Amino acid sequence: MSAPEFSRPLRAHEVGGTARNVTIDAQPAECAALAQRFGWLALDQLTASFVVRAEAAGIRVTGTVRGQGSHACVISADPVAFAATESVSLLLAPAAVAGEEVELGSEDLDVEPLTSDVIDLGEIAAQALALGVEPFPRAPDAVPPAGVISEEAARLAASPFAVLKRD
Repeated sequence: MSAPEFSRPLRAHEVGGTARNVTIDAQPAECAALAQRFGWLALDQLTASFVVRAEAAGIRVTGTVRGQGSHACVISADPVAFAATESVSLLLAPAAVAGEEVELGSEDLDVEPLTSDVIDLGEIAAQALALGVEPFPRAPDAVPPAGVISEEAARLAASPFAVLKRD
């Protein structure tokens, strides 16, 4: 596995019960590498503010990730700007012993195994941003090719009541 393009490692054993505020910013070369990885035309900015603290269940990472850039319209391939803000609430928990039951609350829906002593906040930020960016962007003036209809039009046409509608 190759090294992440935007890596900001933090040692898990150094994280205490007192909240630690961490702010990270991607450098231009890191932004360019992430844009290539995610298939975007450009990533102009990526910043993240996290609060990291240890608790009984593992290490909790919460915060906000912001990014700006552009990607290609799925219809015209014209650049479409994006500005995304994503909240992060992640629990990094030690791998459960085989057969051991683990009870999670609703706040623990985003749980990932803590497989080493390194927490990569840069990779957490990159993945959160990628999830927050529209996967199928459309330019406002993009016209679909002839015969292509919207999801809403397809849903209405598939309705058993479509034959009742008068034109």
